[in-house]
Amino acid sequence: MIRMLLASALAAFVAVSSAAADTQDVYTIPGLEVDETAPSLIQAREQAMMAARLAGARILIEKITLPEDRAEAGDLPVTAELANRLSAAVDVQEETAGAGRYKGVLQVVYNPRMVRAHLESLNVPYVDTQAPLSLMVPLASSGGLEEAWREALGTGNSGALAPYVTANLAGYSSFSDWNALSPEAGSLRARRAVLAELSGFDGAWRVSLSTVTAAGTEVVGNTPAATTLEGAARAATRLLEENWKRSSIIRGGVRTQAKATVRYTSLAEWNTLRGALARSPLVSDFRTTAVARDGAVVSFAYVGDPQRLQNDLLQRGVALGDVPEAGWVLRSAVSAAGVP
Repeated sequence: MIRMLLASALAAFVAVSSAAADTQDVYTIPGLEVDETAPSLIQAREQAMMAARLAGARILIEKITLPEDRAEAGDLPVTAELANRLSAAVDVQEETAGAGRYKGVLQVVYNPRMVRAHLESLNVPYVDTQAPLSLMVPLASSGGLEEAWREALGTGNSGALAPYVTANLAGYSSFSDWNALSPEAGSLRARRAVLAELSGFDGAWRVSLSTVTAAGTEVVGNTPAATTLEGAARAATRLLEENWKRSSIIRGGVRTQAKATVRYTSLAEWNTLRGALARSPLVSDFRTTAVARDGAVVSFAYVGDPQRLQNDLLQRGVALGDVPEAGWVLRSAVSAAGVP
């Protein structure tokens, strides 16, 4: 029992560390291009750093909030003073400097505590918890176009609010279900899949998105037209992020206390279930009250109705069910679908 409790404590530490890493990904804005000229190189570099902080702060705020909430709050203008206060570090990805000119690509890391405090002071709802990792499945009308679409999507987008890893296997279709997708998804630690079906032509590409889990397939929607495949990939990410924000942003409401039994077959599965609960924006005050070899008793508070909580956890590979006389039971929906 002591060994099991120590292992459980280690699993808790890993879950918390992983959640912190996810938060850092969300608050890191890479790829900020700058090109500044000044009387001296030092001044040009300082101007470039400031330009990157400003641009990155605007991107971050748009990333974790909804457009209607920003509009209601006066479009959330970002000043140089605010950008400085919100930023924690600036990293150089590429640079060319000389003769009073600084050109480069920078990455800015922002302070989660400061950003949250700023938005909360303005009563702007936000979500900075990442969606479950998805297996992004590129689909197109021909093999050549599908390969080009796969290349445009890249290998993944770990820092996005709705992160994905791109499928490497071919042979999927718009009818592929979780049984067909779960082997590759499981090997890449993805808890759900996204079917990204490309249509259109050069100058007007559109993407139809659907999420696939053990519970079935759900249509997300269609992106607006994009002129390039790379633009279509960015539009797909934006649509997934908007969908995640609309389903996850909490607008007040009463928190309900709950208790549940967690069933698992291994320590790794227990850690996965804990992590899913820790990452849910609907869940707070998560605690473990008892642990055994194949199960645990947990307590937590949640916002919204049970159906919303059930949907959120299912997206993370966790099935929430009711058992007569036992109350809520949590178990792995991924393992139930045959994925280790």
